[in-house]
Amino acid sequence: MSDQDVTAALVPRPSAELSTDRHDPRDDWPDEARALADHLAGIYGDRDPLPTIAGGWIARQKSRHTRRAYVRTFKAWEEYARSSVVHPFQAKRMLAEAYAKRVAKTPTRLGKLPEDTTVAQALSAASSFYGYAIDVEATDYDPFAKVARPDIDPDYSPTEGMTEEETTRLIQTAANWAPRSYALVMLLYLTGARVDELLSLNADQLGYDRGHRTLPLTQKGGKKRPVPVPPLALDALLAYLGDRTDGPLFATESGRRWTQPEVWKHLRVLARRAGIPQAATIKPHTLRHQFITDNLANGVPLQDVQDAVSHSDPRTTQRYNRRRRQLDNHPAYALAAKLGERLNQHEENQ
Repeated sequence: MSDQDVTAALVPRPSAELSTDRHDPRDDWPDEARALADHLAGIYGDRDPLPTIAGGWIARQKSRHTRRAYVRTFKAWEEYARSSVVHPFQAKRMLAEAYAKRVAKTPTRLGKLPEDTTVAQALSAASSFYGYAIDVEATDYDPFAKVARPDIDPDYSPTEGMTEEETTRLIQTAANWAPRSYALVMLLYLTGARVDELLSLNADQLGYDRGHRTLPLTQKGGKKRPVPVPPLALDALLAYLGDRTDGPLFATESGRRWTQPEVWKHLRVLARRAGIPQAATIKPHTLRHQFITDNLANGVPLQDVQDAVSHSDPRTTQRYNRRRRQLDNHPAYALAAKLGERLNQHEENQ
């Protein structure tokens, strides 16, 4: 299929009979897909198939979170290919392997090297794009198909946990800071929701179901399910909302929706104020981590916790808990205790 054929498959041409009723299917794409297509069209022009193929690939992703993540990773790959004077549809395996090395050694915003999972996700996203492009006959080659990806330990979670006392300090600090801060931290910790799931909600979506106050979360993969809001979290949320019943559930003073980067920054301000050791790296997912580990530590059955956080595999849920146990029960503590006894005895004998 030629470049013109690929673009024509989605872009209708004007006709004498239907010119006033012409509809562009791209108008039905999610915002993220249209924005990426427009961005690429500004670089490659309207006749190049890349903008339409990339936009279509983003549009088919079910969740807003995935669409945003894929847009970020694809832009990074496209910019790398363009800086090498290579069109993404002309890229070969050697360029893809060089890009993989670039991703692995590029520091994050915190100045650290990316986790293996981050590298693997970037390469998987790029390969996903080419898989889609092959399906729609825009190309017949995936340069990332045989690029080695980091080995991911299924039992490892990079999220840094907190103690119960640290979690309590963070919650109390949020309560003293502002009603919005308190409501968000309470919902993240007591429901185990992802931050994007909460920030996408509107105030009028606080519902009621058979004695439970609920919020309708749209989870990974586009799955929709209500989550009960426990009384403590409900009290915090109602105190924040007051008599407001419309607009974003979590809004700024100007009324616009609170964004994830703003929440990350605010949470770290709260963590510093609370004296949390990992305040510089804490993130909203830390509270989801605490929801899992604290529930398992309190004897809640694994199946119930797994279902609450919508994990398809119990090993995913368990790895959060395994990290805590590996640290709490590490033999280094027993060995250090014995060494301390020997050192004390040595000092007494001198």
